[in-house]
Amino acid sequence: MERIKMANLPKKIIAIIGSYRKGGISDQTVDAILEKARQRGAETKKYYLTDVPIQFCTNCRICMKDDPAKARGKCAINDDMEKLLTEIDAADGIILASPINDWTVTAVMKRFLERLSVYAYWPWEQPFPKLRIKVKNKKAVIVTSSACPAILGRFFMPNAQQVLKAVAECVGARVIKSLYFGAVCLEEKQRLNNRQLAAAYRASEMLVK
Repeated sequence: MERIKMANLPKKIIAIIGSYRKGGISDQTVDAILEKARQRGAETKKYYLTDVPIQFCTNCRICMKDDPAKARGKCAINDDMEKLLTEIDAADGIILASPINDWTVTAVMKRFLERLSVYAYWPWEQPFPKLRIKVKNKKAVIVTSSACPAILGRFFMPNAQQVLKAVAECVGARVIKSLYFGAVCLEEKQRLNNRQLAAAYRASEMLVK
């Protein structure tokens, strides 16, 4: 009976956006994914990293020396990162979105990534860190965009997608779909075209399946 109740619970999807501009292509893509997810009964939340007070990691490694049995160590910094990570831990699916700036993700996304040290165990006597979460129970969709045509961007600027994949793995998620939209600077307020919307909807269906 308990298993049936758990199976009927709505999926929880959280989106983390590393864009500096609301309403841009990355933001529109996330909105499309979340809209379709809600239509399929999912609960959704969206966070702009520019709006969440997060300090820089100080490399103190206190969190990384915490009890290795924990899925996440305790950070010494008292800010809103704890609240955000609690939301991520409770989610079934995660969307990670960032435009590509200077060949990689934005600075706010990089700052977020560095604070994910809490998901690693690394005492001083150990030469390399180990991820605390071994089983990837969550699904992840990553979204990137750039002025470069997509076919060229995927080849010449793969770092952003690699970074977002690393973020997903840290929090216990496996990437099931990677969206990369190119040539997104043709208009000041460019909109997703029908092909891009369709791709976002397909990614959403995979996320809540």
